[in-house]
Amino acid sequence: MFNKRKSQVFNILNNNLAFTLSLVVLIALNVTAVIMETVGDLSDQNASIFRTFEIVSVAVFTAEYLLRIWTCTNDPVYKRPLIGRLRFAITFLALVDIFAILPFYLPMLIPIDLRFLRALRLFRIFRLLKIGRYSESLRLMGNVLKSKREEITIAIFVAFILLILSSSVMYYVEHDAQPNAFPSIPSSMWWGVTTLTTVGYGDISPITALGKFIGAIVAVLGIGLFALPAGILAAGFSEELQKRKKEEAQLACPHCGKELSS
Repeated sequence: MFNKRKSQVFNILNNNLAFTLSLVVLIALNVTAVIMETVGDLSDQNASIFRTFEIVSVAVFTAEYLLRIWTCTNDPVYKRPLIGRLRFAITFLALVDIFAILPFYLPMLIPIDLRFLRALRLFRIFRLLKIGRYSESLRLMGNVLKSKREEITIAIFVAFILLILSSSVMYYVEHDAQPNAFPSIPSSMWWGVTTLTTVGYGDISPITALGKFIGAIVAVLGIGLFALPAGILAAGFSEELQKRKKEEAQLACPHCGKELSS
């Protein structure tokens, strides 16, 4: 009886469309509330409404988190009662769940400085990430990032090296001509970031002939730099979609096309 009830709860949490839609709506309303609370007049006039909604939402999210911890052993990956629950608790989505409710409970447990409390309340925006549990598109993106993590890491490493090199070269070329604009290599990195990303705010720019030449080269390299991870992600999405199509084809009858029960 106990295991049957746990299985029912597990299925509701993971396979029930009505529950999923309800949670998505609640998450969207929470993110909207967090945004609207920053509007001074609106926040002051409706403080009690915002607070009540916060309490109700946290109660729902807390219950959901505890129920997921309780029922996760129904998943074969987490079937061991203690170790399985610990492994589930440190998964990305479980950590998102805990960060979504932590700003509410932490001030009750320990004394917190007002400035830190304001920063902590920003973590409520983590509730937006909870949608990832219910969004097929976001799960697809997560799978792509996971499968291409090595290539993306290399691309980020190359970008970091290029940022260091371009900022260092520009510092030595422009420092004497513009000591205020390029006072140090770390300060020059702002120019490096805006140039490599081709944003070009224009607040810092080279004035020497050599500096302009180097800046032009860095800007061109920046275009190729961002094309690299874009190509990696595009290839990852293509591979993931093909993989899913193959899996769906394997589950379908080759004669009538009807889905086969596993």
